[in-house]
Amino acid sequence: MSRPLTGSRGRHPVRRSAPTLALCLALSGLAACTASDTEPPPAPAGLTAQAGSATTVHVMWNAAADRDGVTGYQVFQAGRLVRELPAEKTMMDVTGLTPQTAYAFTVRAKDAAGNLSATGPAASATTPAAKAEDGRAPTAPGATTARATGPRAALVSWSAATDDTAVTAYDVYQGGARIHTAGPGETSTTVTGLQPDTVYTFTVRARDGADNSSPDGPAVDVTTPPASGAGPGTAPSDFTAAASPGMVTLSWTAPDTGRETSEYELWVDGRLTTTVQFGAGAVPSGRVEHRITVTEPAGTVWRVKLRARLPDGNWGSFSAERAVTLTG
Repeated sequence: MSRPLTGSRGRHPVRRSAPTLALCLALSGLAACTASDTEPPPAPAGLTAQAGSATTVHVMWNAAADRDGVTGYQVFQAGRLVRELPAEKTMMDVTGLTPQTAYAFTVRAKDAAGNLSATGPAASATTPAAKAEDGRAPTAPGATTARATGPRAALVSWSAATDDTAVTAYDVYQGGARIHTAGPGETSTTVTGLQPDTVYTFTVRARDGADNSSPDGPAVDVTTPPASGAGPGTAPSDFTAAASPGMVTLSWTAPDTGRETSEYELWVDGRLTTTVQFGAGAVPSGRVEHRITVTEPAGTVWRVKLRARLPDGNWGSFSAERAVTLTG
């Protein structure tokens, strides 16, 4: 079941949004630019609903394409408005529901001019029975694996969890944010809408009918491959590591992310060791240098690599890994 994390690129005629009209009017003053935007955006696609507990249902849908000018979404249950969300939100938990009850949900898109889309096909879910006095959370999924299936997709899999009553859902998290809820019989999902040449970290939690969540299962990192024509890579380039008595000097060229890169993760021997942060006004551009004081004995070999925090909050691709022998 595919779930986009970012705006999907659907096909829809180019629309003149209200901001565009206002800009046109301000720049030209032509009466021809004052025609109002009356064309509604397309209905959201890919709507699904999954019961997460006896009283909650997780509703999610595909993000609109940028060209559609969508500024928000409205979620309805049986024709009643449940919540209005900004354009960057494409999922929500509907709470306060009744156990063992069927619910149907629809979503409408809204643009800057206030036009509402039609409603697409409804998504239905039935809440399970409530379990009285269930305070015990499920076990964490014992294993999590993931592999990139292309520059913009990854398959995430996990082992089944157990519960004293029953597992009713699995919540998939990326970088600490829940991105998908899967059913109790599912142990994998394909995540789409990813960025090429980007690091994503996935974890999975199990949930039972009383809304008790397990601890995180093991985290797994996935780096999507680059895509031709996708722009500059996200990995620090020309990475070097040189040892001197009591010190290791690292040097690299910052990735071109469109903004200053102020935070890096440093990994030594396959493990995260520290986060390198440059304060305001001290963020380097171009060539970067960082020195580490070491206390390990001479002759110790480190294998080091690093990656940058991207503007969207994700971690970019790793640099090349370098071996460096410490000196006394």
